[in-house]
Amino acid sequence: MTKLEFFFDCGSPWTYLGFETLQKIQTDQDSIDLQYRPILVGGVFNKVNPSVYENRSNPVPVKLDYYVKDLQDWASYVGIKIGQPTVFPVNSVKAMRGALVAMEQNRLVEYARLVFQSYWRDLKDISQDEILIEIIQQLGIEEADFFQKISSQHYKDLLRQNTTELISRGGFGSPTFFLNNTDMYFGNDRLPLIERKLRG
Repeated sequence: MTKLEFFFDCGSPWTYLGFETLQKIQTDQDSIDLQYRPILVGGVFNKVNPSVYENRSNPVPVKLDYYVKDLQDWASYVGIKIGQPTVFPVNSVKAMRGALVAMEQNRLVEYARLVFQSYWRDLKDISQDEILIEIIQQLGIEEADFFQKISSQHYKDLLRQNTTELISRGGFGSPTFFLNNTDMYFGNDRLPLIERKLRG
């Protein structure tokens, strides 16, 4: 089995693309030990990649225009809809702690897809409790238990540990993939390279 780790934050559109592409790759490959690793990408930016904030504050107009086109080209290619949320960047900390809860209940893929869709397709603010309630109700996750857990120190620590681990292993954003612990890839557009290695 080839170990493939997926470090991700649902607040990134490129991560949404990577997530959906990864589902197709996993379907085609039966020898992948796929491990989902929720992180808080803002913590990564703060620690090792603060240039992201400068680029957002002072974008290069021609690059920004191309960014918008490129994102829509990728969305069309992957077969999903990505809009422009009014709240961006979003505080995804509760949603990503919630991903850890969903993992324990073997509902991570369904949960993450609904979070991505709520934010990027439906343009809902996933930092708000009422939006998270809509998501977990669709999955049958018990509301009181969910919110108790994502407010607890244990889940705060788990998310922080994943984020710190990504930084310590050389990561600087989302999505980041690792093949067999050390072979790192950043960005949804690197998935063809990963798929090629998986096929040998």
